[in-house]
Amino acid sequence: MAKSSSATATATASGTKKRKSKSGALTHEEVKALGLELLSSRAHLNHAPTLLALLSPTALLSIALEALISLQSFFEPLLPSIPSASAAAAAAGGASDDPELVFGAWLRQRFEEFVAALVELSVSPDSDEAIREVALDAFMDFVKLGKDGSFHSAIYHKFLHAVVHATNSIDDVLELLGSKYSKYADVCFFTYTSLDKIANSLGSQTTGSGKDVLQNGDDGAEDRSAICVRNVYNILVHVPALDFKKESKFDMWSTVGLSSKGEKDTSEGSSATRISKKLKLKFTKAWLAFLKLPLPLDVYKEVLATLHQNVIPSMSNPAILCDFLTTSYDIGGVISVMALSGLFILMTQHQLEYPKFYDKLYALLTPAVFMAKHRSVFLQLLDACLKSSYLQAYLVASFAKRLSRLALSVPPAGALIIIALIHNLLRRHPSINFLVHWEVAQDDGEASLPKKIGADPFNNEETDPAKSGAMRSSLWEIDTLRHHYTPAVSRFVASLETDLTVRAKTMEMKITDFSSGSYATVFRDEARRRIKQVPLAFYRSTPTSLFQESDFPGWTFGCQSNSGAQASVEGNAVHTLETGDASPAKRSRV
Repeated sequence: MAKSSSATATATASGTKKRKSKSGALTHEEVKALGLELLSSRAHLNHAPTLLALLSPTALLSIALEALISLQSFFEPLLPSIPSASAAAAAAGGASDDPELVFGAWLRQRFEEFVAALVELSVSPDSDEAIREVALDAFMDFVKLGKDGSFHSAIYHKFLHAVVHATNSIDDVLELLGSKYSKYADVCFFTYTSLDKIANSLGSQTTGSGKDVLQNGDDGAEDRSAICVRNVYNILVHVPALDFKKESKFDMWSTVGLSSKGEKDTSEGSSATRISKKLKLKFTKAWLAFLKLPLPLDVYKEVLATLHQNVIPSMSNPAILCDFLTTSYDIGGVISVMALSGLFILMTQHQLEYPKFYDKLYALLTPAVFMAKHRSVFLQLLDACLKSSYLQAYLVASFAKRLSRLALSVPPAGALIIIALIHNLLRRHPSINFLVHWEVAQDDGEASLPKKIGADPFNNEETDPAKSGAMRSSLWEIDTLRHHYTPAVSRFVASLETDLTVRAKTMEMKITDFSSGSYATVFRDEARRRIKQVPLAFYRSTPTSLFQESDFPGWTFGCQSNSGAQASVEGNAVHTLETGDASPAKRSRV
């Protein structure tokens, strides 16, 4: 029986060669005929390698689609009979003469080739959008069926491994994966499991020098590790965590779902709580393995910007991120600013104790913060961090003084935010109200305040708030903003004085109303303001003098008519300048 099948297959293969040799390439009708013959009998098994050879990203779309659909229809019914890799290797090595075992080994090899072709069609940038989507759907069907309906995690791991190590853009395949399959709990579960293994493998391959290059964002050509790290991050972003708190029932892609030792995760046999616990654990492991990798600078910033929203709420134990966040917070600059969001959540919601937190926060207050991309979130967190009534007076005074000094050098939108922040600090902490107006007694012989007029004891270069000298200074910088070149700033300072005078009728200001300000917003607000009195280009009444008396105290400017000049040059006026004692003044023509 085996010999006859082999002879028939050989004859069919030779017939295929004859048909191919006439035109040089198989036509769509010929490929369709090969697929029908393959599905009809085992006598045409050798059509499978012929069809597999047509699965190429550069092949004609119609031919590749026809070959793919025929092979998918051929392998799906045979999945239960495909032996394991070890059994197939033993049969292929000649350990058994059983024709069925030999056929199983052959079938296993062809199936692996088909899976590899589907992965290549899904990942390759040369693949057409239609063939990519069909290939991914066929691949996920094999993942779904697996053996006995369980999730085929082995071939799914091969797919993710190919995606991570792809050198070209993977956005298209990730969009398909995220839009169609990320809603299934078992797909997310095995995605996190595979990414954990892949990230650990990448971490073991990266040297110490490579970490420094990636961390610092070297401008040279990116090495292979950086591309892989970026692909891991893209997969994590496109396959987000499910909403564990709201889900009462999780949808599964495979029939069995998340199985454990033969136990099936049906709605009756397992609860959503247990599935949620499994997902959180795998989600946490995947992210921890990723965060241990040497992250490129752009990926590092994106992670810090979204960690508090997309990662921390879904982790089984968010406190384990303390090392990553504290290390990022110690770097300084914009990295520290972006790490503050996650660190603040760990401190307020997960009992994280961070020594000298306010010292580092004080050092972050530089002019660059008010021009950074994520300044809005940082300034809101700054206001929240300074809300506690248990803060020492010297610490609050140092922050208020540091902010007021920054108001002299930041853009107008930044000055508005600073005024709002200082307004809130003065309302929350009455112990620093002396900074608004501090009078020095005449008999004060102490050296606590400098006797030199115009000297400020505050040291803006000091990084320790306790040694800054803010308690011996005043908020004179805010007073100078009364004459700011932007009307919005000067008006805001005037309103600040009124608010502090009538405390019972005022409330704390919302920093969110000012934190996203810029030159454009300031200009837009000024352009929308209603003007009570429109400036005119002419005089409402004929002027009687060239200058106003208030401009020159002690002098008066009168208008006397000159008959001679009036007769010679009509329309000219003679202005007489008189002194305060009404002495005669010299006449001059205008």
